[in-house]
Amino acid sequence: MQGHGVAIAGIGCATRQGQPGWRAEDYALAAAREALADAAIGKDAIDGLITCKALSGAGGDIVMGRLLGLNPSYSATLDYGTCNFSIHLAAMVIAAGLAETVLLTYGTDQGSNGGDFARYGNHEIHHGMVDPIGTMAAMMFRRYQHLYGASEADLGAVVVAQRKWASLNPDAVHRDPITIDDYLEEPHYIAPVRRSDIAGFHDGGAAMVITSVERARDMPHVLVRLAGKAQTAQLRNVQNEDNLERRWMRGVADRALAGAGVLHKDIDLLMVQDPASVWVLQMIEALGFADPGGGGAMIAAGETALGGRLPLNTSGGHLSERYMWGWFHIVEIIRQLRGACGPRQVNGARLAMHASTMVAQKGSASVFEAMA
Repeated sequence: MQGHGVAIAGIGCATRQGQPGWRAEDYALAAAREALADAAIGKDAIDGLITCKALSGAGGDIVMGRLLGLNPSYSATLDYGTCNFSIHLAAMVIAAGLAETVLLTYGTDQGSNGGDFARYGNHEIHHGMVDPIGTMAAMMFRRYQHLYGASEADLGAVVVAQRKWASLNPDAVHRDPITIDDYLEEPHYIAPVRRSDIAGFHDGGAAMVITSVERARDMPHVLVRLAGKAQTAQLRNVQNEDNLERRWMRGVADRALAGAGVLHKDIDLLMVQDPASVWVLQMIEALGFADPGGGGAMIAAGETALGGRLPLNTSGGHLSERYMWGWFHIVEIIRQLRGACGPRQVNGARLAMHASTMVAQKGSASVFEAMA
């Protein structure tokens, strides 16, 4: 589907890990203020508010509206509002005429307060899945190995490549280089995955200002529009035979690209949600950017590095930058399309895609375009 003529006019991040006394909403509030300043507007220009609620339950629209001092025409809270889903809802709200300029917010104190997943209590835990990311990643990679004969070095290629990007990102948590030998010497966390394969929990927040392309033209930055979008809901989850894979994401990517009127080869950089390294292999293949089973070789060959044919997770991603439910991935895209990423800047970047999944239950993709 098309992007309904909306643009990302402002972005903000809060990255002060373990700020004394701060909760999720404090990080969201700090990021929101930064996003408004980035868009060069005041809060009086905001008539829509969409919040992404952390798993702890913090940061809903009523709380954030009160903290920000807003009485918007439209507000909503998404329980799983990772950035694609929140942006898509904002685009629909603007297209429907319910609001003209929408503020998106997200904040989490998962690093300081035990992790959002410390509250993980659904049926999976009764089947031994006490670590919702690590256990699922181990199962998914075992399935991937069975299908394609992959080695653990294929996972290591993801970790090494994203750490190299993170070394160029001053805001990344993990910036020290790692080699494939370093990776393979690590003990298993949950075999066959290692600790470096799993994103850690971090505090932080993100916010964005979404408005019409026409309004965004009056704002200070390179105009970045939402060119295409698509979603899917795999709500049958474990009832689906391919629930340990992401083949169903191919249709999502194809629809987002078609909505933008572009092809796979036109994409200048790709960001994929990566709470675990196996997600990256599955996603780039399911999205149609690599052959099935070929993701590890593609990454190891440097095709996703700076100067490669498809720069991937250029901030270091969840694995090395910080775990923020995909929000920082899109912040990175906006910075890249503005040409503001310094030594990690992708030369001539004009089109980017972000794709995310809620494990194997929901999926989304967005295509963003820098306008002249």
